[in-house]
Amino acid sequence: MPNYSPELVQTMRSALDEVMSKIPPDRATAAVKSHLAEFILKAAARGQNTYDGLVAAASDHMHTVLLTLT
Repeated sequence: MPNYSPELVQTMRSALDEVMSKIPPDRATAAVKSHLAEFILKAAARGQNTYDGLVAAASDHMHTVLLTLT
């Protein structure tokens, strides 16, 4: 399992919060958040460590996740 710095963990959390803020409240379930967090974690594991890159990693899959889970 990768070991992330506290700064990167905070960046990942902020990126997830940003992506979740774009989802309509009635569709912002724990399952959606979990799946989007997974995309952020995978991007970080591949070396992506910027806020914008992590937001993009989750945003790129947002539509699919919403179709699948809601």
